[in-house]
Amino acid sequence: MTAPSIRNVSEREARQVAEAAREQDWRKPSFAKELFLGRFRLDLIHPHPTPAVDDVRRGEKFLATLRDFCESEIDGARIEREGKIPDETVHGLKELGAFGMKIDAKYGGLGLTQVYYNRALALVGTASPAIGALLSAHQSIGVPQPLKLFGTKEQKETFLPRCARTDISAFLLTEPDVGSDPARLATLAVPDGTDYLLDGVKLWTTNGVVADLLVVMARVPASEGNKGGITAFVVEADSPGITVENRNAFMGLRGLENGVTRFHQVRVPAANRIGPEGAGLKIALTTLNTGRLSLPAMCVGSGKWCLKIAREWSAAREQWGRPVAKHEAVGAKISFIAATTFALEAVVDLSSQMADENRNDIRIEAALAKLYGSEMGWLMADELVQIRGGRGYETADSLAARGERAVPAEQMLRDMRINRIFEGSTEIMHLLIAREAVDAHLSVAGDLIDPDKTLADKGRAAAKAGGFYARWLPKLVAGPGQLPRTYQEFGQLAGHLRYVERTSRKLARSTFYAMSRWQGRMETKQGFLGRIVDIGAELFAMSAACVRAEYLTETADHGREAQQLADVFCRQARIRVEELFGRLWTNTDELDRKVVDGVLDGSYTWLEEGMIDPSGDGPWIADATPGPSRTDNVRRPVR
Repeated sequence: MTAPSIRNVSEREARQVAEAAREQDWRKPSFAKELFLGRFRLDLIHPHPTPAVDDVRRGEKFLATLRDFCESEIDGARIEREGKIPDETVHGLKELGAFGMKIDAKYGGLGLTQVYYNRALALVGTASPAIGALLSAHQSIGVPQPLKLFGTKEQKETFLPRCARTDISAFLLTEPDVGSDPARLATLAVPDGTDYLLDGVKLWTTNGVVADLLVVMARVPASEGNKGGITAFVVEADSPGITVENRNAFMGLRGLENGVTRFHQVRVPAANRIGPEGAGLKIALTTLNTGRLSLPAMCVGSGKWCLKIAREWSAAREQWGRPVAKHEAVGAKISFIAATTFALEAVVDLSSQMADENRNDIRIEAALAKLYGSEMGWLMADELVQIRGGRGYETADSLAARGERAVPAEQMLRDMRINRIFEGSTEIMHLLIAREAVDAHLSVAGDLIDPDKTLADKGRAAAKAGGFYARWLPKLVAGPGQLPRTYQEFGQLAGHLRYVERTSRKLARSTFYAMSRWQGRMETKQGFLGRIVDIGAELFAMSAACVRAEYLTETADHGREAQQLADVFCRQARIRVEELFGRLWTNTDELDRKVVDGVLDGSYTWLEEGMIDPSGDGPWIADATPGPSRTDNVRRPVR
C-alpha cells in the first residue's frame, strides 16, 4: 500500500497535533512553572532532596565498577579512529548491566535511580561520548522507558529482560522530511487482522544500525473500529521487510550507530502496540520528560573534563613570565568553566532527584536542563579549545605523534555540537518551554485570542481572565526579594536568591505585557519567547546552584568552595540576565525578518558572488517513497 502524501499540512493543523500531544494537566507542583509565573517557590527545591541510603549504596557500587571498566576496557581514541564501538566493549557493557541501569531489578536490570543513571552516563560519556549516546538512546528514549511508563504487564515481561542484558534498542521518529513537525509523519501502520503493516522510511535512527528492538512511531489511518493517529510500536529489528539502508557519518560522535531504516510491509503484532492508537506523540513527549536529563548529565561530565584540562594546562603553560591562568583573559575562561560546571551539575542533580521522588512535575525543569546544558556545554568546550590555543585545534593523534599529551579538545568540541540539536534543537526547546511557561495564561485567556471561538466563548473567557489577573497581577508588584533579610540561612548567597525572586516577578510582568501587546501574534515572536526562556533558565540554574551550595555546606567538606563557585556563577548569570532583559525590547527582530524576506526572494544573491560552492549534486531531501529497498542491508547486530 502506498502512503498518501501528507506534506501539505497547514500551520494550524501542525499546531493542533503538537498541542494534542502535550500533557494538558498539572497534577503536581512545578518549581520552574511557578518561576515563570513570578512565584519563587523555594520550598519546592529546598531543603535539597536527598536519595535513599540503599539507592546511594547500589549507585556508588555500580559507579565504582563502571569506572574500572571505563579505565581498563574503553579505548576512546580507538573508537574515534575506527568510527565504531568494538563488539567486545559492547559485550562488556552488557555483562556489567550498563544496558539495564534504569530497568527494574525484577526484569533483570540494576534498578538505579535517575540520579545515579545520570552520573553513570556522565562518567562513561567522558571515556567515550559515542558510548554515552549508545547507552542513553537505549534507555532514555528506546524501548525501556516507554514500556516502563506505558507498557502492559506482558510487554514488560517480554521485552525488558532482553533490554536489560542482551538487546540494544533504538527510537525511530524522524523522517527525511519530518523533523520537529510530527503532523507530517508519513510512515504508515495499516491494520491487517490482528497485526499492523508498516511502510515508510526513518532517518537519524540512533542505535538503529545495531539495534535488536525498535520503538517506531507510525500513523494509523482512521477507519471504522480504529481511532487512528500517530502510534508507538515495539518492532523486532530483524523482521522481514526492514532494511538499514545507510550508516550515517557525522562531524562528531564517530562511533554513533545511526542510520536510515526502511520499512516495507513489515508485520507487527497488535500486542506490540504501546498504548492506544493516537497516543504515540504523547508517549514520546512524556518519555522525554526524564529522558532529556541524560543529555545535560553528559554535558556535566564534559564540563568536569574541560575544567581538569584547563587547570593542568594553564598551570604548565607559561607566557610572559607566569602561567597563562594568571593572565586575566585566560583566567576569566577558567572561572566560567568552573562556575558553570558547578551550576549545571546542580541543575541536573536537583532535577534528577525530583524525578526520583516523583512529587513534582519536572517537564519544564528537564527541558530547561537540556537547553541550558547543551548551550553551556558547547561554550565550555569552545573555551577550552581557546585556552589550549593551537593545541586545542590539533587532534590528539597529532599531538601524540610529536611527543605531547594526547588531549582530544577538538574532538570534544565536535562531539558536543550535536547536543544543541539532539532531542529537540535549542530553537524547538525555546518554543516548547515557552508554551508550558504561558500555559496558565492560555488556560484562562486562550479563547480570547482564538479566531475560531464564538463571541459567547470570548465573553466567558474574558470573565475568567478578569478574575485570574485581578488576583495575580497585584502579587507581581512586591515580594520577599525586596526585604533585606530574606533567605538569610543562605549566607552570602541570600542576595542572589532575593534577586531571583525579584526577577521572576519582572519576568512574569514582561510576559504579561507581551501577551497584552501581541495577543494571537505572540507565538510568532520567537526571538522574544527565546529570551524569556533563557532568562528562566538562568534563574533556575541560579536557584539550583545556591541550594546545592547550601546543601554541601551542611553535608560536605568543601562547603566554602561550593559557596564561592555558586556566588561567582550567580554574578555571571545576573549579567547575562540583565542583557537578555535589555534585548526583550531593544533588538533587531523586525529588521531581521525583512532581511530574511529579501534573502528568500533573491534580493541579495549578488552578495553570494565570488565564491565556489563545494557541495555535491542531489536533492536537498532524499526521496522517502514507500516501497521495497533497493540497497544492501547494513544492519550490524552485536552478537
